Amino acid sequence: MSNGKTATVAAPIAPTAMAAPALPAKVAILDTNANPAPLGLLCFALTTILLSAHNAGFFGLDAMILAMAVFYGGIAQVFAGIFEWRKNNTFATTAFISYGFFWLTLAGIIVFPKLGLADRPSEVAMGSYLAMWGLLSFVMFIGTFRLNVALQVTFFLLVVAFALLSIGDFTGNRMLTRLAGYEGMVLGFAAMYTGLAQVLNELYGRVVWPLGPVVKK
Repeated sequence: MSNGKTATVAAPIAPTAMAAPALPAKVAILDTNANPAPLGLLCFALTTILLSAHNAGFFGLDAMILAMAVFYGGIAQVFAGIFEWRKNNTFATTAFISYGFFWLTLAGIIVFPKLGLADRPSEVAMGSYLAMWGLLSFVMFIGTFRLNVALQVTFFLLVVAFALLSIGDFTGNRMLTRLAGYEGMVLGFAAMYTGLAQVLNELYGRVVWPLGPVVKK
């Protein structure tokens, strides 16, 4: 029975959608890692100077050069290349890891025959080995025209050094090898300058040793 009153039913209330939190358009992560390029350049420089001094006839090929080739020119330079990879620097990654393993392979070429693990390479084989590294260095030299003058000089001297060493092995001309030794010492000091300039310029907050940066267009 009805009591004369009309019953009313409340309509369900739709839940209010919560607004999504506003996100920044772009998140920038500050790179606080040190610059690994001086390390890589100095690994290459010091080892090159010492091996070139041997090629120039100042002293023999002994454990000092092999240790430098394995530990400083080789392993430490590869680490510098890995650190450059973390910095998204393709050129430096390619250069440091490649030349780091150049020193390791060169040490292997010297040591493996003495251990009876492989035959000693012929002069033609060594000439071919050095020519391939010279070709790589030439292409990398082209890349330096987007970087700085100091690297241009370093890689130009590197191409010349590999050319002299390669031709010296192909022809058996020891004078070319000795000339490559003197030229390689100049190359090593150029690479040392390029590496230490970055250290000094960063420490002093100004240009102490100029690198000659290239204006990119």
